Amino acid sequence: MTYDVVVDGKTHRLELTRGEKTWLCKVDDQEIEVDAALTARDVMSVLVSGKAYEVKRERSLQGELHLVIGSARYAVDVQDPRSLRTRRAAGGAEAGPQKLTAPMPGKIVRIMVAVGDEVKVGQGIIVMEAMKMQNEMKSLKDGKVQKILTSEGSTVNPGDTLAVIE
Repeated sequence: MTYDVVVDGKTHRLELTRGEKTWLCKVDDQEIEVDAALTARDVMSVLVSGKAYEVKRERSLQGELHLVIGSARYAVDVQDPRSLRTRRAAGGAEAGPQKLTAPMPGKIVRIMVAVGDEVKVGQGIIVMEAMKMQNEMKSLKDGKVQKILTSEGSTVNPGDTLAVIE
């Protein structure tokens, strides 16, 4: 199995081969033998060169994947080059306006940009409160804020479009 893994903005090529008792991992042409076991939901115990690590997987409300190893947190995106979605993204098929939508019911606490502002991918656009937690909704692409379809203090439902980035 081959994957492109983006860790904190840097892309790595990961090749996994199942051995008899362990995995042979090739990361950017460096081979590593790894023994891994799932210990709980979204938690793995990983043994690399005799050293043990606990790796926790977390997903934010915006769908961002994070791996937590000890006290370090890494933003991670795993892409399977064989998948249609990955091939479309590489080919630019996801170009054009992108909608920022509410992942769950909540209240808009703050709008951090104005129509016409230039934004970068990952930049905060809107702060939404859901289940007594404030969540920053981030831009899905570099571009210009075309529309803001909500206002501070308004209540939103899952799937409601909050902003459009062009």
